[in-house]
Amino acid sequence: MRKVYLGNHQIISPLGFSSKENIDAVKQGKSAMQNYTSPIIGAYIAGKILEKNLQEHFKPLAKNEAYTKLEKMMILAVAEVLQSHQEIKKEKIAFIIATTKGNIDALAEENPFSKKRAKLSQLAKTLQQYFGFSTPPILVSNACISGGLAVSVAKKLIQNKTYDHAVVVGGDLVSEFTLTGFHSFQALAKNICQPFSKERTGINIGEAAAAVWVTSVKPKEKPIQIIGEATANDANHISGPSRTGEGLFLSVEKALQEANILTSEIDYISAHGTATLFNDEMESIAFHRLGLQNTPLNSFKAYYGHTLGASALLELIFSHVSLQENMVFKSLGYTSQGTSKTLNMITKTAHQPLQIALKTASGFGGCNFAILLKKETE
Repeated sequence: MRKVYLGNHQIISPLGFSSKENIDAVKQGKSAMQNYTSPIIGAYIAGKILEKNLQEHFKPLAKNEAYTKLEKMMILAVAEVLQSHQEIKKEKIAFIIATTKGNIDALAEENPFSKKRAKLSQLAKTLQQYFGFSTPPILVSNACISGGLAVSVAKKLIQNKTYDHAVVVGGDLVSEFTLTGFHSFQALAKNICQPFSKERTGINIGEAAAAVWVTSVKPKEKPIQIIGEATANDANHISGPSRTGEGLFLSVEKALQEANILTSEIDYISAHGTATLFNDEMESIAFHRLGLQNTPLNSFKAYYGHTLGASALLELIFSHVSLQENMVFKSLGYTSQGTSKTLNMITKTAHQPLQIALKTASGFGGCNFAILLKKETE
């Protein structure tokens, strides 16, 4: 089977407008969370990109007023990734977009753009035209596993030799629509979220765009291969996860089968870790069922908030970085065990030998996703 690798990447977030800025911020333990007020739900905490900063970085690329906030974020991320591969013809590159709500802010009365801009197909068309791709992008919108699932689609297209390369981008916004939805569930935290911790009270919402190069060509430096991935739906509830972790369990189990490795070979887990009572409990049960309770594990939600369709992709990039740098990042916000099953939480950013990493994600509708990365050594 054709090997598939992760290549260069770019993260656009409140913590920075490049992967390097974001990695440095996380190493320093910085959180993007700030206090805001909504006329509908009142005070809340979220991670937002300042419009003036976004406009400043976007100005060299095109007119700010021609593109929505999300489009500018995604264009910035993809432009940087493609910059390193200018010699490759666009028809050789699959373009895959992951999002849950897209330009949802276009539906607001005060928004200057047409409400048609809120259609995901319109978002895809806008990005296609900007970058000059000859074929329409592939849209992946499957709740909070969208970013990871988009990488899975890229991997399969490359393995099947439909394409040699792919650029995958994921992005979502902090919007009144999303905030009021989670507020109605009483799931918004009143402070910076605390994944897997006893004191956790719910999630923070964040916004970000992340892009990554997926390729059949082995990178010259520190190659990271995708060795297995899978998705499974537990069909438990429209918003509540399975109490037994069945969907997540099956996803990881299938990914392990494809990779032909044992759970004991996994050195690190980047969990979904939303800091809601039911999600974190479900994950702890699934990881115990898999025999992964002693594997070092973290969540990035206290750094970025839950960035929805971008979250799995953004956090996969950090898994990539962890393997390349032999570094695990502190699970920000964790203080004490808050799940019925114990987990080996990472409480300090530190260097340690890593060979294989597992990234998982779960979302509304019972969807679950797992992907395994391996560092190739010379």
